[in-house]
Amino acid sequence: MPKNKTHSGAKKRFRVTGSGKIMRERTGARHLMEHKTSTRRRRLNSDTSVSPADLPKIKKLLGR
Repeated sequence: MPKNKTHSGAKKRFRVTGSGKIMRERTGARHLMEHKTSTRRRRLNSDTSVSPADLPKIKKLLGR
């Protein structure tokens, strides 16, 4: 049986930590930054973990 391929879009969007958590970037941090407060921009700068409801599908896309 052949191996499953990793989803190209998913591997660009998510990363797996050493402990096995799947991290993603926050939305809204790509453009129009001049209208956002510095507090909001600083919060958008940090990664966050994927919600538990989405984990099974994302793990499947990443081939885990």
